[in-house]
Amino acid sequence: METALIKLTAPGTMKLLKELEAMKLLLILKTEHSEELHLSEKYAGKLPLQVAEKLQDHIENSRNEWNNNI
Repeated sequence: METALIKLTAPGTMKLLKELEAMKLLLILKTEHSEELHLSEKYAGKLPLQVAEKLQDHIENSRNEWNNNI
């Protein structure tokens, strides 16, 4: 058996695939609905909290240094 990743390009294709699955010709492993996400939504929660807090502190310190007179 082989596994293939496909992209549906026409309406009604999923119905056809489900009919093929009913005939035991293929097995649908997973369906995904890919929608455009904002980067903040896509990567939300990717950093551990401790790392995120250190990064936020570093950013604030950098901004404060930038605002100080040179």
